[in-house]
Amino acid sequence: MYTTLITVAQLQTLLASGQACKVFDCSFNLTDAQAGEVMYAESHIPGALYAHLDKHLSAAKDPVSGKPAAGTSASGGRHPLPTREAFAAWLGSVGVANGMQVVVYDRQAANYCGRLWWMLKWVGHENVAVLDGGLQAWQAAGGAVSSGPQEPQTPADNFALAPELIGLATIESVAKRLTGKAADGTQTVIDARSGPRFRGEVEPLDPVAGHIPGALNRPFGDNMDDNGHFKPADQLRAEFVTLLAGRDPASVVHHCGSGVSAVPNILAMEIAGLGRTSLFAGSWSEWCADPARPVAQG
Repeated sequence: MYTTLITVAQLQTLLASGQACKVFDCSFNLTDAQAGEVMYAESHIPGALYAHLDKHLSAAKDPVSGKPAAGTSASGGRHPLPTREAFAAWLGSVGVANGMQVVVYDRQAANYCGRLWWMLKWVGHENVAVLDGGLQAWQAAGGAVSSGPQEPQTPADNFALAPELIGLATIESVAKRLTGKAADGTQTVIDARSGPRFRGEVEPLDPVAGHIPGALNRPFGDNMDDNGHFKPADQLRAEFVTLLAGRDPASVVHHCGSGVSAVPNILAMEIAGLGRTSLFAGSWSEWCADPARPVAQG
């Protein structure tokens, strides 16, 4: 059972074993929503299915209002989570069964496949791992690739929801613990966006620049080595311990722009042995949508 990372060699052994396994390619580009499907069609791990950030891993938004219909989402922000029930229905439709090993990857340093990893934990599915190094590592090791579309090779299944295995923070819970009597040190916000976005020097995607007051900055790419693999566990641990500066790892709530690129930080903390921390899925895009919310810069 793989629950955090899986190496190329381990995945090759797993696929050769005949064990029930589902592989997903989650490649994406925020500035071109069709680019991921094009990348997938050009080359993907044989048998892998494509999981689209907007279509499969987010709630559908009304083209006029830009917001999901009432009751169809579990968070706000640019990439609102679908309900657990809707996501479970999609998992079943592509043949994911309870207990099955799932492997996810992308071409963008686990930026997008981490979303699917997190969502599976959120619906109670522990057996999911990120392919360390992504498709690049697979190809560098001589792994075969396929092109064109890929239909599910297993019949649809009824994926049953189970208790959440990972924490989802809401904008209300984050705000409540940020100010007043509830600001008792039991929440540490970590922002996964780049330094310039965190400091409010630039903001290419959201209407307001800056960050949640008191947040710490850990750009998600800092978890990777020069070859696109996660850094060793002891190095990750040392870096997060330094960042936290005595704060309790269990107090951490991660966010980014829209609840996607924060997940590599969640995964890295778990790899580092610092526990499984929470995600504020609405992230900065939900926070800054309300002008009454405080904003810090610098």
